[in-house]
Amino acid sequence: MSTLLVLDGTNAILGRLASYAAKQALLGKEVAVVNCEKLVISGNRKIILENYKEVRAKGGSSQKGPYFPTQSARIMKRTIRGMLSYKEGRGAAALKKIKCYEGLPKEFVESKKEQMFHAKGMKTMSLAEVSEELR
Repeated sequence: MSTLLVLDGTNAILGRLASYAAKQALLGKEVAVVNCEKLVISGNRKIILENYKEVRAKGGSSQKGPYFPTQSARIMKRTIRGMLSYKEGRGAAALKKIKCYEGLPKEFVESKKEQMFHAKGMKTMSLAEVSEELR
């Protein structure tokens, strides 16, 4: 019954695309986010990196959380998770309907992709750059 919605992350703002994907999953659609490494975060590059490194540093020792990913597709999934009540039934079901991919997988080449929320004329940093700095 659920329909597949393919969202293209090329030059799209991370938070806006994540909130749209979360809402569509809550409405019952299967959501696939492709080209996650091309998503952008708006703002000052130095501040963006400081914020992400601060979140990663909160992890404590290797056996305690919170765990924060370094791959761009996983960062996107974690961002969407923050917009859902993932510990409760409805949010957990919505999170299972969301898949994030780096690049464009073969199964989505022919499908219609939605492109949205392009960042033009802003200071931005791509998620691939953030991912590279976190490693």
